[in-house]
Amino acid sequence: MPRIWDAYIPPDDLEIYAAAGYGARSPWGSRPVLLVVDANYNFVGDSPKPILDSIRTFRNSCGQAGWDAVHAIRELLGAARKAGVPVVYTTQSADTNSTLVGGWARKNSRTSDDEDPERSAFGVRVVDEIAPLPGEIVIAKDKPSAFFGTPIVSYLNELRADTVIVAGGTTSGCVRATVIDAFSFNYSVAVAEEACFDRSLVSHAVNLFEIHAKYGDVVPLVELLPYVEGLANSGTTRAEGVSA
Repeated sequence: MPRIWDAYIPPDDLEIYAAAGYGARSPWGSRPVLLVVDANYNFVGDSPKPILDSIRTFRNSCGQAGWDAVHAIRELLGAARKAGVPVVYTTQSADTNSTLVGGWARKNSRTSDDEDPERSAFGVRVVDEIAPLPGEIVIAKDKPSAFFGTPIVSYLNELRADTVIVAGGTTSGCVRATVIDAFSFNYSVAVAEEACFDRSLVSHAVNLFEIHAKYGDVVPLVELLPYVEGLANSGTTRAEGVSA
C-alpha cells in the first residue's frame, strides 16, 4: 500500500530502517481514547483558503490541509462517539502572559499578533465542525505535548485507557510531541493519517514516517475506523468519566 512518505524517504533509508527492525505494528487495546490535538482556529484558520492567505490572519494556520483534516477528524469523532470511546481535546491557553508564552516568543516574530484578547479567545476555540460535546474533556496546554504540565495521565488512568488514538496538528509539532510522550508512558499509539495536518507537506510526511517507524502506528481511516466501530458492542469502552 503506498504511503504518504514514499515520495520523500530514499530507498536506502527505507532499507536501513527495515534492517534495524523499525516499523513493526503494535497491538491496539480494548480501551482507547481519541485525542484531538489543537484542531482550533489558530491552526486551521477561520475558513478554508490557501495557506498563505490564511496565514495573513492566523499566523499558525495550516490552510486547506487543516480543513481537510477537520473533515477526517469529524468522521473519526462520529465513530468514536458511537462506540463509546472517550474523546479528549487539547488547545492552547488564551492567556498571553509573557511567562506562559515562554519560548514561543523567541522562535516566532509574530507572537505579538496574539495579544488581542478577543482574537486570542477565538483562536484557541476548537473548530465548530468538530466542537467538543458536553462532558468531553478539553485540556489547555502551553507547550507542544498534551502531556507536558497537564493532568492528562490522571484522566487516562481514570478511564483505564490502554491506547491513544491521535489526530490534529501540527504533525511535526504538537502531534509528534504528544505521540512521543504517549509512547513514553507505555500507551499503544495509533495516528489517524488523514486526520493530521501540517503547514509543510514534506515535514508532515517525514514526521509521519518517523512516528510510524518508532512510536506508533500511522494508519489510514479505512483501517482505523473498523477498529473503533468494532468496540461498540465490546462493553470495554467508557465514554463517561472525568471532566476538566
